[in-house]
Amino acid sequence: MATGVDRSVLERIYTVMSSPPEGFSVHPKLARQFDTRTSMFRTDGEVDWALAEAFAFGSLLVEGTAIRVAGQDTRRGTFSQRHSVLVDHQTEADWAPLAHLDADQAKFWIYDSLLSEYAALGFEYGYSMVHQDALVAWEAQFGDFINGAQLIIDQYLVAAEDKWGTSTGLVLLLPHGYEGQGPEHSSARIERFLTLCAEDNIQVANATTAAQYFHLLRRQMKRAVRRPLVVFTPKSLLRAKVARSTVDDLTTGSFREVLADPTFAGDAGAVRRVVLASGKVAHDAIAGRDQRGVDVAVLRIEQLYPWPTDLLAEALGRYPEARELVWLQEEPENMGPWNFAKGRLYEALGDRFTIRRVSRFESGSPATGSKAIHDQEQELIIEAALAVG
Repeated sequence: MATGVDRSVLERIYTVMSSPPEGFSVHPKLARQFDTRTSMFRTDGEVDWALAEAFAFGSLLVEGTAIRVAGQDTRRGTFSQRHSVLVDHQTEADWAPLAHLDADQAKFWIYDSLLSEYAALGFEYGYSMVHQDALVAWEAQFGDFINGAQLIIDQYLVAAEDKWGTSTGLVLLLPHGYEGQGPEHSSARIERFLTLCAEDNIQVANATTAAQYFHLLRRQMKRAVRRPLVVFTPKSLLRAKVARSTVDDLTTGSFREVLADPTFAGDAGAVRRVVLASGKVAHDAIAGRDQRGVDVAVLRIEQLYPWPTDLLAEALGRYPEARELVWLQEEPENMGPWNFAKGRLYEALGDRFTIRRVSRFESGSPATGSKAIHDQEQELIIEAALAVG
């Protein structure tokens, strides 16, 4: 499904975003940040994660789709990346640019919620049921905090269609990624969502580029059939250049469930090992591969459920001599996508590939509390995934 947007629409949205009302005083630190954003967009022709999100929201709004977003630090963005509502540095008046794109646009609501994941997600789930034509999203401050809303997920989000024949297009935005921030700020518990997947009841995505996120949000509202969408959003990748996309990537194309290796420059026929990864660790593997100069291909699984069986087989077809398939994940062996993915890999590809896992050792905690140990673990898993011979 094509979900691109004409460049003139993006330009119109950005013009409003970068044009505060007359007399409005933007905080000096933010003003410098916005100048950098303008240079990225206007001069470099690129968008980062937050700008891609703003373009996805803005384009849907001018097309008539209302948007409601809530979370504990959602107006600013936990990582100071979104700034969907600006506060006048002198008067403390609010201004939400996306609410003022066009006289005929749909409504845009964005709220900082109370510090209760159970209550906030429960409310947004109910709202999404009665306003099914709106894009309704709930964002965790860190994906780990989804623990506090597990009852809503188990009893309603994943089971309501099976139990009561009701559906919703609610979006969950869950920051996820192992970056040495400790056991409470690393894992959105991908494994828990994947154990609840059946009969196409939800969608689970771990996008790695700004354009992928843009198209994923737009796809959610353009599809005829709505299902809940769980997106494991990045932290360090929010500003990383490797996660940026070109403006052209937003004006054409669609969300791709499997991404090919973007920088592999060797002979595809010389590849004997293919690494499969989802999320930030895929970028780590690509950087490690390029640094080492080894003939290893890295494919990114952008959608974990529904599992992209045919698209993965098509991507692997580019490497006819490959015989080893490595699933690489940052999470411990007993967590992350591995226990969900391994059966699907063996069933579809076990006759062609030797399949193995590279991950942290099994653990009762999602992550170590030591940054030094985290760095050692990360180096070990990248080396284990890429070491040849």
